Amino acid sequence: PEQIGKTLSFKLGADPILIVVAGNAKIDNKKYKSQFSKKAKMLTREEVLELTGHAVGGVCPFGLKNPMAVYLDVSLKKFAEVIPAAGDSNASIRLTLDELDLKDGDWIDIGEPLVQNQVFPVTVKSLIFHDTRKA
Repeated sequence: PEQIGKTLSFKLGADPILIVVAGNAKIDNKKYKSQFSKKAKMLTREEVLELTGHAVGGVCPFGLKNPMAVYLDVSLKKFAEVIPAAGDSNASIRLTLDELDLKDGDWIDIGEPLVQNQVFPVTVKSLIFHDTRKA
């Protein structure tokens, strides 16, 4: 999963941008704001499809419907090859970093490793259990 290149879609002012991070990384909001001087704002599902031509889950940093800036996070550099989506949630492509390093792409450092086995606090108001055993 780490080798997967997640392509995340953001709005930078009025312009859409894409950021590709390693599968085990997420965007660090402080680093994003430092890099772009704006708070991170993700595109809606509808905007992603309209602007990239790909649905969420299949967005890739190439073959885009509209031109947009593509940034590659340094979290990808630990791999010889990465596997981004290829236009569909059921399609991917294995690329070397040289192949992925698009001519318009810039390397940036805004990723943050996901914490494995992270526990999120949950408040449970009510649970309904169904007994599926036969009487």
